[in-house]
Amino acid sequence: MAVVVVSGTGTEIGKTVVTAAVAAAAAGGGRRVAVLKPAQTGVAPGEPGDADEVVRLSGAALGTELARFPEPLAPATAARRAGMAPVRPADVADAAGKLAAGHDLVLVEGAGGLLVRLDEEGTLADAARLLDAPVLVVTTAGLGTLNATELTVEALRARGITPLGLVIGSWPEAPGLAERCNVADLPAVTGVPLLGAVPARAGALDAADFRARAGSWLAPELGGSWDAAAFAEAVR
Repeated sequence: MAVVVVSGTGTEIGKTVVTAAVAAAAAGGGRRVAVLKPAQTGVAPGEPGDADEVVRLSGAALGTELARFPEPLAPATAARRAGMAPVRPADVADAAGKLAAGHDLVLVEGAGGLLVRLDEEGTLADAARLLDAPVLVVTTAGLGTLNATELTVEALRARGITPLGLVIGSWPEAPGLAERCNVADLPAVTGVPLLGAVPARAGALDAADFRARAGSWLAPELGGSWDAAAFAEAVR
């Protein structure tokens, strides 16, 4: 896979840290990785954004943004309020395609959920469809995740987009009953494999430790050694 789109079931669920973990596993395996953030919102000029954080944690070769909008809103809304041109799905597909020509893997990290608007008409799903790229879905562990995750996967399939797998973006240190049950229920209700669980606060690790541990959070399909069946049994 030259390009993988990383989306999620909502905002603040760990997409950036999951993207960094996938990038770290790939870079650790000798692959040249680029990270593309189509629209960064709510970050001041000169302040590190999500792509910068992925590079810092993972050692990816390149991190880049297509646009930055000052207010922490959906990209289309943030662009409109700032009087700036929005990012279009075609812009994302063009940029990712160019990056893929010089890198082994391009990770495109969205903003918020799959259907958050990039411009007045298009979403990250539209960019994924133009790229013919699979989408890695980052989700939560607790109550409410089954409905949100299944809806996201259904939206992908309705658009002819391949859901690559699911990753829990923030696995708690002390999971409750819902979290433990959802490890088995998430792949069962979506028909999509669970490909990892990133520990809560993994993004606070120093870069060297993060890179050393990233593969243990991800399944072999994402370049790691995490075993879904063994994890489910351990937390059952």
